[in-house]
Amino acid sequence: MKAVDDGETFEDGIWYKERWINENGIEQRIIISFSPKYRAYQRYIRSGQIERARKSAESNKKTTTKNPNSPSRFLDEVRYTDNGEVADNVEVVVNDGRIAEEEKYDGFYAVCTTLEDDIKDIIEVNKRRWEIEESFKIMKSEFKARPVYLQKDNRIEAHFLTCFIALMFIRILENKTGNKLTIEKLIDTLREYNFYHYEGSGYVPTYTRNDATDILHEAFGFRTDYRSMVRKI
Repeated sequence: MKAVDDGETFEDGIWYKERWINENGIEQRIIISFSPKYRAYQRYIRSGQIERARKSAESNKKTTTKNPNSPSRFLDEVRYTDNGEVADNVEVVVNDGRIAEEEKYDGFYAVCTTLEDDIKDIIEVNKRRWEIEESFKIMKSEFKARPVYLQKDNRIEAHFLTCFIALMFIRILENKTGNKLTIEKLIDTLREYNFYHYEGSGYVPTYTRNDATDILHEAFGFRTDYRSMVRKI
């Protein structure tokens, strides 16, 4: 596969293959792209679905739904008797093979187009599609944008404004750290940034230093993992 931009590292870049085909008299350009960042995003979303599927298996319940993204797609029903024969008793189990099969395609995106524009421009447009989808998921799950338990217009507007500002800041952090951390990893790391206040001495970190905190410290030029923070009035 070719890189869209030769100056990018593998984890930051997008890789692609393309060819023209003639189908039913229509010339089309097929572009298959691969993004490690998109792969990480898909696997993070699936990890939550797998966790819910395993909980359903533990309780021996499988929800029937037509939603193709439901965790129930990873579940099978095995019928048996006490003697091991196929019968009316039902056990819900996780199909790990189905999970592995789905993971094979993580990070890939296919598009057919008649456009003859530069490959970089076409892939950049498609990249934004899943990033917009990711932003909506972050707003709903991480920042609790929905459901909204408010009635007055000014409070509803304030709620969504707060969520959008939070999304803007987390995207700035993502860019500032050179896209080395996923949005989910950034949020989880920031939530664990806890400190203990010693009266008269300042704030001492109580979180555990890791690769993510090192990336944040390097990006912003100061450390909080081994220095006490003094409040200045």
